[in-house]
Amino acid sequence: MNILEHPTIGEWVVEDYRTATIFSKYGIDFCCKGNKTLDEVCQAKGLDINQIENEINTVLNSSSTTEMDFKSFSPNLLIDYILETHHEYIQEKTPVLLMYLEKLCKVHGDRHPELFEITEHFKTSAGELAQHMKKEELVLFPFIKKMFNSLKTNNVIEFPHFGTVNNPITMMMNEHNVEGERYSEIAILTNDYNPPADACETYKVTFAMLNEFEKDLHKHIHLENNILFKEAIELEKKLNNLN
Repeated sequence: MNILEHPTIGEWVVEDYRTATIFSKYGIDFCCKGNKTLDEVCQAKGLDINQIENEINTVLNSSSTTEMDFKSFSPNLLIDYILETHHEYIQEKTPVLLMYLEKLCKVHGDRHPELFEITEHFKTSAGELAQHMKKEELVLFPFIKKMFNSLKTNNVIEFPHFGTVNNPITMMMNEHNVEGERYSEIAILTNDYNPPADACETYKVTFAMLNEFEKDLHKHIHLENNILFKEAIELEKKLNNLN
């Protein structure tokens, strides 16, 4: 497949989520900054674009995949998937990670003071993500579903108090960017989630959980930024053309 057919990183990952592993390997942000082209990113980072293209094509030409084709999901189905998979994941894992991080600070904080900074970052993230998800669950997602259902049934809907759907989407994407930067900082502080030589089992488990949490968040943001939000904007355009 030719690189010109997919001008942005996000579109590569929409085409086949397996490519996300390649981008992560080279430190390329496919979720929050997925609107950049591979050429732009490679030039900025000094990466070999031919090498990365070859790896991408190897993945795309491989038939073995267990990944869902998210781009084929209806907006309603994609919202339900995000809620049941990613929102529930955050709600389930956050209190466990907070407990483990507090324990690590008490036991290992004197030898590893970076644990206090990691914990503060995660605490802030937990609070911000909880508010962020509520805004999606109570405002944005219901309106996207309303637009989709309206087009299916040819029913007219009232314009929301926030005006165009671009307004809450812009807010959500800005908040995604903040979280993306926060977890980049956590990755640095944790040495890419590699525990130190004197780490106990709880230390190792906590870092592994943080790594998994970040990966889940990246996929979560990718599904919203690169698929759902774009579909929502197109839904609104179609509705406006009917009125």
